[in-house]
Amino acid sequence: MKKTIIVFLAIMMSVGLLAACGSTEKANKKSGDKKVLVMATSADYPPFEYVETGKSDEIKGFDVDLAKAIAKNLGYKVEIKDMDFSGLVQSLKSGQADFVLAGMTPTEKRKKNVDFSDIYYTAQHLVVSKKDSGIEKVEDLKGKTVGVQLGSIQEGKAEEINKQVPIKIENRNRIPDLIQEIKSGRFDAAIIEDTVAKGYFEKEQDFKGFTISDDPKEAGSAIAFPKNSDLTEKFNKELKKMKENGELQKLVVKWFGGEE
Repeated sequence: MKKTIIVFLAIMMSVGLLAACGSTEKANKKSGDKKVLVMATSADYPPFEYVETGKSDEIKGFDVDLAKAIAKNLGYKVEIKDMDFSGLVQSLKSGQADFVLAGMTPTEKRKKNVDFSDIYYTAQHLVVSKKDSGIEKVEDLKGKTVGVQLGSIQEGKAEEINKQVPIKIENRNRIPDLIQEIKSGRFDAAIIEDTVAKGYFEKEQDFKGFTISDDPKEAGSAIAFPKNSDLTEKFNKELKKMKENGELQKLVVKWFGGEE
């Protein structure tokens, strides 16, 4: 009899604990009591986001500093997830990330799947090749193999060029792969954002590049969020403050060494 009572009490305590946990979980869900935001990025895009190989595994860069500054002002901490650029939009749709900061351009195609903040930085496309390639303008790309990052806006730019001048388009997941393919002679050129290419020019002395224009409606980088996320408006307010008080410009000077 005593044994039966003990078992009964143990069951009742377990039920009580589970009910309490359930109530707490429901309350937290309802109040949106989230202290850590997951940022998805592709850490192969210096100075926006990259890992200083050989020194540490820490992901650093302009986008990282921007994310941490905004999150801090909103009372959040940031956890960074590194993945291939082509999987970033899906990470938002599947709930793996709360936002994406990766030098991403808010194209009309992407806007069908995710929401975007206001533009926080504008750059241009650069056609990168070796100095002895003979490639000086778009017309010189005729019949050449041109590399682009998979899922990037540069991939779309290469397709536009292909309509004017026939080229062979090859894609890779990471920017360093594009540079390596040019060095090995498998690619004649690659299309990379000018700010990012600038960093490689400092290391690769035999590289050169020229800019190509973009549709003004699809220029610049913005922060991506899941559809209807309440973070979009919150981040936009902080972005506006940072533009007005000069904090954003300080980050631009820190990472790009010039004006926005």
